[in-house]
Amino acid sequence: MKTIATPLAGLVLLEPRVFGDERGFFYESFNARTFAELTGVTAAFVQDNHSRSARNVLRGLHYQIEQAQGKLVRVSSGAVFDVAVDLRKSSATFGQWYGVELSADNKRQLWIPPGFAHGFMVTSEHAEFLYKTTDYWAPEHERAVLWNDPAIGIEWPLDGAPLLSGKDQAAVPLAEAEVFA
Repeated sequence: MKTIATPLAGLVLLEPRVFGDERGFFYESFNARTFAELTGVTAAFVQDNHSRSARNVLRGLHYQIEQAQGKLVRVSSGAVFDVAVDLRKSSATFGQWYGVELSADNKRQLWIPPGFAHGFMVTSEHAEFLYKTTDYWAPEHERAVLWNDPAIGIEWPLDGAPLLSGKDQAAVPLAEAEVFA
């Protein structure tokens, strides 16, 4: 596995070593020792989540203000445009975003440390999205930043209007969001 630098401190793009031939492929999607060596992160993962969404579904930008979660995200089927937004007020990159395609084909993963909001938009017909978290889901602490807040300026690869949940439609702009110290 190798890392690919991102412009946001702590956010790491990971690319696995894939072994393939005419029969198919194999790759190690997670190894705690390798992950710690590459990222410096030794936090334990406590929960795995798996979702399936249709084209143009946009989920996010989500975070937990308490019990903040680090997330290791990947796609096992289809493709998404994945986004992380730095919500750490003390960070030099506060309010900045990073986006990358994650797909079943490229097998890349993104490590999103606590202190970031996260979201993705499905760019294929369907996508299956998997992620590990470093803390448990705590709905009472869940928050959402508006996906199209002009103050953040995410350049989503829109193909028409995105399909949003009620929670994401009610999200607040960054200027009104609870953020991290």
